[in-house]
Amino acid sequence: MMSALSGTRVLDATQVMAGPFCAMMLADLGADVIKIEPPAGDSTRQMPDGVDGDTPAFNAVNRGKRSVRLNLKSPEGRAVFERLSRSTDILIENYRPGVMNALGLGYTDLSSANPRLIYASISGYGQTGPERHKGGFDLIAQGVSGIMSITGEPGHAPVKAGVPITDLGAGLFALVGILAALESRHRTDAGQHIDTSLVDAGVALSVWEATEYFSGRGVPEAMGSAHRMNAPYQAIRCADGFITIGAANERLFHRLCDVLEHPDWKDAPEFADNAARVKHRALLAQRIEAITAHQARAHWLALFEHHEIPCGPINDYAQVFADPQVIARDMVVEVEHPTLGYLRTLGSPIKMSGTPPNVKRRAPLLGEHTDEVLTETGYSRHEIDELRRTGAII
Repeated sequence: MMSALSGTRVLDATQVMAGPFCAMMLADLGADVIKIEPPAGDSTRQMPDGVDGDTPAFNAVNRGKRSVRLNLKSPEGRAVFERLSRSTDILIENYRPGVMNALGLGYTDLSSANPRLIYASISGYGQTGPERHKGGFDLIAQGVSGIMSITGEPGHAPVKAGVPITDLGAGLFALVGILAALESRHRTDAGQHIDTSLVDAGVALSVWEATEYFSGRGVPEAMGSAHRMNAPYQAIRCADGFITIGAANERLFHRLCDVLEHPDWKDAPEFADNAARVKHRALLAQRIEAITAHQARAHWLALFEHHEIPCGPINDYAQVFADPQVIARDMVVEVEHPTLGYLRTLGSPIKMSGTPPNVKRRAPLLGEHTDEVLTETGYSRHEIDELRRTGAII
């Protein structure tokens, strides 16, 4: 079956998370992604549980790619990269701003020989601005972008989101820009430079928080699991733990009142409409929990679901990956790896009827495809041997 991006070539000059995640999604969609690795390999190859430079962490964001081991510190290595870029549709890099320009491999350098090149830069702070020179780390970006200030329980120490949300967000925003640039290129035959950052991603994802601040309601603070614009919409205590509940409109709230045998809440001034409930969300949660704390989670989940009140369990990851819905959606896949054996990994959340993503191709061994890719690019056997002799390739 034809893939959505069949015939599209990508140079992935990225490491760790944001860039590799972006490039992996292009690989899932059928692009030929060539991962350019330094002599020591992507740093995730040194993460725990590795075998001969292969780790589950590396495989998590590099499946479906081909690996070329290239030394960009050498003139010969840079020349190889430049030559590869001439036949490339998309290039993704996540070096600090200025590094690729200093190597002679920036967008202006490479697009002069390949005007159709789509060149995506992912960094910590972006290619412009007074802090563009700083490195990109998810923890730091979560703090700078405000996410840590509103995560966790009120009055407690700042907490980062449990997943690397600015890394993943930057990768997703870069992907959107790349796909939009591909569509634009169909009309104009011209590539362009895409610039996104971890801090930009964190700020862009702060939709409700920005709305609260811009509307003059003050500086947003941590609220635990509660919602800024709706109530009740949060984790609720039961006799044996917590569940989530989302009675986020009048119809659902009135239904909840009836199920909890408190129809009087519908007309109480503090709960009369959503604005009032948001203002008194702590009191509302207290009254709900005074009832739910007397029965187990299973009781309330069954009762709320029967009455079509949005609710759900709070799963740990063992429960997530045993969930029939998650399994039915192919969000867990198994691949065979030559050094790590059988690996379970995440499936693609993108479901397409005509050109579905292929997520069952393993990540490459370090430098596994160096000779193959260079041969495709027109290098002779003698030239490849000479590049290896000089240390341009390993």
